[in-house]
Amino acid sequence: MAIRGEFLTSQEVAHLLGVEARQVRVLAQTGSITRVARGIFDRTSVERYRAERGSGRTRTWAEETAWGAIAMLSGAAPQGLGDVQTSRLRATLREITDPTELAIRLRDRATVTTWSGHRSVIERVREELVIPGRQRLGLVEDDSTIDGYIHSDRSAALVRRHRLSEDTNGSITLRRTSTDIDFITYLAAFNTTLAAVDAATSLDPRERGVGEQLLASRLELFRENVRP
Repeated sequence: MAIRGEFLTSQEVAHLLGVEARQVRVLAQTGSITRVARGIFDRTSVERYRAERGSGRTRTWAEETAWGAIAMLSGAAPQGLGDVQTSRLRATLREITDPTELAIRLRDRATVTTWSGHRSVIERVREELVIPGRQRLGLVEDDSTIDGYIHSDRSAALVRRHRLSEDTNGSITLRRTSTDIDFITYLAAFNTTLAAVDAATSLDPRERGVGEQLLASRLELFRENVRP
């Protein structure tokens, strides 16, 4: 019988993700999904994995390429890409019409983990992250939750300093990236594109819909303004 609520069986996970049972074990071993007992998995971690990766048939971009794409869609110049890479990426972006496909391709821009901590550290953690902001998309900002970017070199120290505990249902989402954090700060402030990318893989249907709608508009605008 199916396990309801917060947990899923191996069979349910395999069906939900469209993979074999062996792959479910691999995902648990690599930390991609959370195993809470033998053959039992945390539902939230599985749903987050599915939201970020889709069916697995869409090829994801390397971190540098993903940030280059976000920059282009934002109307900013990409960093770290050569002329050939930039040209190929521009051509690929012109061909993408599905915001869900785009969100999946951009998945590897950062490694996402969720944490819990004492409520007294929430504001201090917030100050150390680059947070694109839900309110810029017309969504209500929840002061008790945090979702932001941090450079990979600084994330471990932040976790230790604020005594955070990794928790699939935690209120603190850290998006670790090796990309220049000043560049990400610039993109976050430039317009709402980065905020929309984050929202497009949210577990909340309304937030995901808002993100996808904005990304669809960005893709359309890109096709209209960039010549073949």
